[in-house]
Amino acid sequence: MRVEFGVLGPVAAWSGDHEPVALRGPRHRAVLARLIVARTRLVPLDVLIDDLWPVPPENAAAAVRTFVADLRRALEPDRPPRTPAKLLVTEGPGYALRTDAVDAWRFEDTVRTASKSAPALAAEQLAQALAWWRGPAYADFPDEPWTRPDRTRLNELRSQAIEGLAAARLDLGQAAAVLGDLDTHTAEHPWRENAWRLLALALYRDGRQAEALAVLRRARAMLAEQLGLDPGPELARLEAEILRHDPGLRPLAGEVWTAAATAFDRALAADARLRLESTVGILRGLAVTGGSGLQTSRAHRLAAVAAAEQLGDPELTARVIGAYDVPAVWSRVDDQDQAAQIVAAARRTLVALPVGAPVGPRARLLATIAVESRGVREPQPAESAKESVALARDLQDPGVLVFALNGLFMQSFGRCGLAPVRDGIGAELIEVSARHGLPTYEVLGHLVRLQARSALGDLPGATRYAEAADELANRHDLPLVGVFTTWFRALRRAIDGDPDEAEYAYRAAAETLTDAGMPGLSDGLLPLALLCLRLTFGRPIGDLDDLGGWGPYEPWARPLLLLDRGTPDAARAALRVLPDPPADHVQEALWCLAGRAAIGVRDEDLARRAYAALSPAADEIAGAGTGLLSLGPVSAQLNALAAVFG
Repeated sequence: MRVEFGVLGPVAAWSGDHEPVALRGPRHRAVLARLIVARTRLVPLDVLIDDLWPVPPENAAAAVRTFVADLRRALEPDRPPRTPAKLLVTEGPGYALRTDAVDAWRFEDTVRTASKSAPALAAEQLAQALAWWRGPAYADFPDEPWTRPDRTRLNELRSQAIEGLAAARLDLGQAAAVLGDLDTHTAEHPWRENAWRLLALALYRDGRQAEALAVLRRARAMLAEQLGLDPGPELARLEAEILRHDPGLRPLAGEVWTAAATAFDRALAADARLRLESTVGILRGLAVTGGSGLQTSRAHRLAAVAAAEQLGDPELTARVIGAYDVPAVWSRVDDQDQAAQIVAAARRTLVALPVGAPVGPRARLLATIAVESRGVREPQPAESAKESVALARDLQDPGVLVFALNGLFMQSFGRCGLAPVRDGIGAELIEVSARHGLPTYEVLGHLVRLQARSALGDLPGATRYAEAADELANRHDLPLVGVFTTWFRALRRAIDGDPDEAEYAYRAAAETLTDAGMPGLSDGLLPLALLCLRLTFGRPIGDLDDLGGWGPYEPWARPLLLLDRGTPDAARAALRVLPDPPADHVQEALWCLAGRAAIGVRDEDLARRAYAALSPAADEIAGAGTGLLSLGPVSAQLNALAAVFG
């Protein structure tokens, strides 16, 4: 059972179905709060005693142990007797809370992410984050010295989030919508000059110049009376700009977008072909924002293709299909049915294109087939990828070339051991994209090389590509990049030999997938990563079935789980119907899992198949080509397999 903890209000805990966990009395909640303040670090028993009582009673140590035992029963009610706790653990002379599911930490991460996001996404993220507050932070313990640093920091961060949300909505042209919240915020925090500035700016943009100036006068008086300060330069500058109606005070993003969209609607008929092509451009931009933007983009993409086909113009349809050149990093599609329909439409359009049609749309159709057919072992998509790259090179169009290279990358999983090939594709993506100003594909190149260098054991190199990808993502508002680099840093901890820190990092990384809109990546990934981690370090597998399901990896995980539970006959039966892994990022890892199960039941036939499949990757780290997880050197797996049939 996953337990979530809350300190943005009274200290609380909820079970996986969001039912409140009974935490008993105030001392129990104090112990829990003190451990949360420590952020998974050890809190010695004597520190807990000193923090819980101004004058500790004689039986303080025994009382704390009782509180801990009660909390353990509440937090892990299904834990078998005499088995070690997983959440509230004993470490040396004290205790630690091993969790990443704390609302305050999630709030911090979201506010940090929003600070790097475009206004629309930032507004969505900050509104969600502020909704997690149920009252003052650590509301049960407002006077405890050990909560003071956290309370101060969280309250400051909440003020920043309120002001950040207002700023994002102002950028989107929503001045009237922020007035109430800013009015309340300035009343509660009259010393925050940025809040006064935003309130005055919102009033001005709402057409209320006199009230905006009155707010600035009130701010000046409040600062002078309460703090003895003159207003800072930003407030003075805003007052001068309002008085002269400075054009720079108008919202850039919101008003420009609204004006342009209105003009576009007036200029074009409802069925205009230009409108259809422009819609795909909007969907492409929406997709790279991740989350609901990516999901919305996918939902409307197929409709745009269908509308183009209805017009009976193959060249228009080719442009509409090929314009959705969103970089693809992961070799499992998010929606298999939709991908199949896109591929079918692309193939129909290729046949329908007239002789002499431009080469660019044809190359993009072929690249679309290659990208959307990822994870299959059919030869036709791989041929489409090669033909697309050849056409793009002849055309000398960098935009078409990087899309074609993306298709080639997605078709480079036909067998194990192709990390060097992908490394070369990534290098060309970086070179072409950097030279021609194509940042989303430059990021793709860095992520491809991150994966390839990880597989080849070059962790310093992979780290450099992760840092380069993060830097580009921050500069160009590409929030999904952080999903892959966060998971890579968890992988690095695993390869560096720190399983405890790696497991904690993997659980934290899984949070980045919650609203990312990428089920093809997220489904089953956390239990798979933890299974690989525990197998690598010879640890008990434990019960990983509680982590949201195995998704597509269940057939390869199940035999090992059955072996771990002491049912080899059931494991052997599961192996008899085990398919070969798909042609995607995780095939080496899945072959290793199959091989380990084959070793466990002495299945010589499967051991030989796994050995043959993994042999081309003998110099690689198993699974690390994902950039997400690892099962150690492939060579060690090959030696273990050979012992079964050698």
